[in-house]
Amino acid sequence: MTNPTDCRYAATHEWSKQTGDTVTVGVTQFAVEQLTEPTFLELKKVGLTVKVGDEIGIIESVKSTSSIYAPVAGEIVDVNLAAVDNLSLVNDDPFAAGWLVKIKLAAGATLDHLLTAVQYDAQIAGH
Repeated sequence: MTNPTDCRYAATHEWSKQTGDTVTVGVTQFAVEQLTEPTFLELKKVGLTVKVGDEIGIIESVKSTSSIYAPVAGEIVDVNLAAVDNLSLVNDDPFAAGWLVKIKLAAGATLDHLLTAVQYDAQIAGH
């Protein structure tokens, strides 16, 4: 799968797509493939203020448990409860139906520190 070029990527395998002052966040196809069959997803609640690197969720699979980190600073304004209830959305469509949270950017926050699709592809090519 090609990583969408309209997203930015964290080294910890979260993607971010900005629309206005809100950023939709999910985990990449690469992360889903590394987990192998996610079985449980827990996400932080709407209203929580996060900094870059704060844990915003946990995803478990048959082989491991992984933290999901905030790639941007701001306030969680939406959580994809459908993905929590139906992990196949994350497995099958991580860049659309399988999004995880939406974060309203903190004042002055940007996505400039995140990797481009080309940079992220180069990072995961080493795995």
